[in-house]
Amino acid sequence: MVPTSDKGRFYAFGRVFAGTVRSGLKVRIQGPNYTPGKKEDLFIKAIQRTVLMMGGKVEPIDDMPAGNIVGLVGIDQFLLKSVLRLPVVQQSVQVKNAQDLPKLVEGLKRLSKSDPCVLTFTNDSGEHVVAGAGELHLEICLKDLEEDHACVPLIISDPVVQYRETVQGKSSITALSKSPNKHNRIYMVAEPLSDELCKDIEDGKVTPRDDLKARARLLADTHGWDVTDARKIWAFGPDMSGANLLVDQTKAVQYLHEIKDSVASGFQWATREGPSERSPCVIIPTTRRVLYAATLLAQPTLMEPIFLVEIQVPETAMGGVYGVLTRRRGHVFNEEQRPGHLWPGLPQSVFDHWEILPGGAALDPTSKVGIVVQTMRKRKGLKVEVPGVENYYDKL
Repeated sequence: MVPTSDKGRFYAFGRVFAGTVRSGLKVRIQGPNYTPGKKEDLFIKAIQRTVLMMGGKVEPIDDMPAGNIVGLVGIDQFLLKSVLRLPVVQQSVQVKNAQDLPKLVEGLKRLSKSDPCVLTFTNDSGEHVVAGAGELHLEICLKDLEEDHACVPLIISDPVVQYRETVQGKSSITALSKSPNKHNRIYMVAEPLSDELCKDIEDGKVTPRDDLKARARLLADTHGWDVTDARKIWAFGPDMSGANLLVDQTKAVQYLHEIKDSVASGFQWATREGPSERSPCVIIPTTRRVLYAATLLAQPTLMEPIFLVEIQVPETAMGGVYGVLTRRRGHVFNEEQRPGHLWPGLPQSVFDHWEILPGGAALDPTSKVGIVVQTMRKRKGLKVEVPGVENYYDKL
């Protein structure tokens, strides 16, 4: 969506694939939860105006045939953003003058609606955070926020790369945590999933909505899973869709169904929030504690985002490009000469995958990865030292 001169409104911007769109035409707008044949999350609204966008100008037109790009007025409030890639770089923003805070909040809402790849949220310390797909994308978003959406002077922090936690091996021993009343014991082991399975989950080939038997057969045939384990997946996490799986491997345990939902909730909480959160019930915090213990026992480390970059430069500038890539731990895997190149330099990048951050163990405070962990914890207001496994592991 593209912001209009009228604050708070947007042009719905896209291509006409079939037919002709014109002012007054009623269109069906399907939300993300729409099911064919049902009326839930389905809106039928009339297009107020059609416009042609020419650079910075907007020209009203009567209609637009298929194959052309057009702007629509009057349906923006029914369109929801859809994120294709998770943001990997973030910066916090704050206003220079406290009285401008409401304008910043409203500007963040407009920015989030105008760009489907930007994420805005408020963290635990009260900071307003803007996350984007890369440094350049984030720089453009913050410029739009300050000049077009919020229209107030801002104080912007340095870019922060978003890391992901993972494990490199299987837990050395089975982790155990007891509930506060000592009536419940939860045992758990953490181990990494294969890269192929993680990719299938992220690509939507393996989801929690799949038929149980069909998914179990796919996991067994394609990824070498035991069929019994594949049929006893309790949850995907975080947010019921991530590439973390909670699998029940118990045998002949009574009343297990009574705690299944609570264990799954604790799993979602642990894979999403981290150790600074608290929960009021009995099973959920116990599940989080045993998850943390199992992770600490399985060689925890960090993963960093890796970008795929195409750089077009004249031959005279290649030395400088190689120097920059070397400092960023980049790797050139293809090089091609193109005649008639006149551009001084044209880089294009896209997020490609996550890769384990090299530089030692995450639990070693003197290693490179350990220093990154300490910096992250300090920025979040946590104790710099990573809590030891004894804080989560209970003995019989």
